[in-house]
Amino acid sequence: MGYESFEELEVWKRACRLAVLVYELLGRCEDFGLKGQMTRAVVSIASNIAEGAERDSRAEYVRFLHIAKGSAAELRTQVYIAQQIGVLEPKDAQAVVSELKEISSMLHGLIKYLKLNS
Repeated sequence: MGYESFEELEVWKRACRLAVLVYELLGRCEDFGLKGQMTRAVVSIASNIAEGAERDSRAEYVRFLHIAKGSAAELRTQVYIAQQIGVLEPKDAQAVVSELKEISSMLHGLIKYLKLNS
């Protein structure tokens, strides 16, 4: 498929960087319920990319990429809510949403590639 390990995938790298950013943005957040949901969702994106890549079949890989994509959508929803209740500044929320849309698009492309080349 053109790479040796998931660590080489740009989508995985970006998902990891986004996880760090979300942790930084929520560092002082005292809404522990929302903070926990958001951090679990953001970590799930990169984790599922990695887990899927290490599975023994393309079908399993695609399944985990879909899970990662779902986590990205879940986090987008939580970001919108966090902005509306004042947990995130609008500019920070927009930056996260923009990156999540890019990551989702990259995941979609990877899924499409894997399905076409199986």
